Amino acid sequence: MDEYVLDGTEPRIGPAPQGREVVLWWLDTTREVVGGHRVESADALLSEAERGRAARLRRPGDRHRYRAAHIGLRLVLGGYTGLDPRAVPVTREDCPCCGEPHGRPAVAGGGPHFSLSHSDDLALIAVSGVPVGADVEGVPKPGIAEELLPSLHPQENTALRALPDARRPTALARLWTRKEAYLKGTGVGLAYGFADPYVGISDTPAPLDGWTVLDVQAPPAYAAAIALSAA
Repeated sequence: MDEYVLDGTEPRIGPAPQGREVVLWWLDTTREVVGGHRVESADALLSEAERGRAARLRRPGDRHRYRAAHIGLRLVLGGYTGLDPRAVPVTREDCPCCGEPHGRPAVAGGGPHFSLSHSDDLALIAVSGVPVGADVEGVPKPGIAEELLPSLHPQENTALRALPDARRPTALARLWTRKEAYLKGTGVGLAYGFADPYVGISDTPAPLDGWTVLDVQAPPAYAAAIALSAA
């Protein structure tokens, strides 16, 4: 698994990953310049839907971070597909549960599989030759962690409550990223709740049929994970 940092210079992107190869790109979304483009004046790189979503965010900082993350995604996808970043046709696959077009984001017409996640000031982009999900989360404050516990699988809830208070938020963040990476990878998302699947809080995620979930080393105060399809 190769990892790179998307900074203020134009990224040097090699061939698209094949098979179960995966490449990760990290981005500080507070940057003023991403990949050679000034964030506040690079709306032309974004799709109409992305520009609309950014405009609906009320806080200037949230708008900036959203733009930075999606500009970064388009630069990465443009590099792997050979297309102008603004011309990369990003669409939604059909949901595997209901068949409606709100499933996993994808490059229309074929292309590398990808997943984007951003939390606080950090974004993570995963690119692979097979369906992939990625998630990064800031470690929650203790009070927020307690509020989230009932939404988990009962065994996970019990295991987290058995931990010392000081360890619980970090363990929850790690568990949460495992679950969300898998749910994003499958295209199911969070519509059906967060109790399933069971991934556990041990050092190695619990096995999931057809998928491999891996913890990713994240910067301090964050947790991250990816999920890779078996084929």
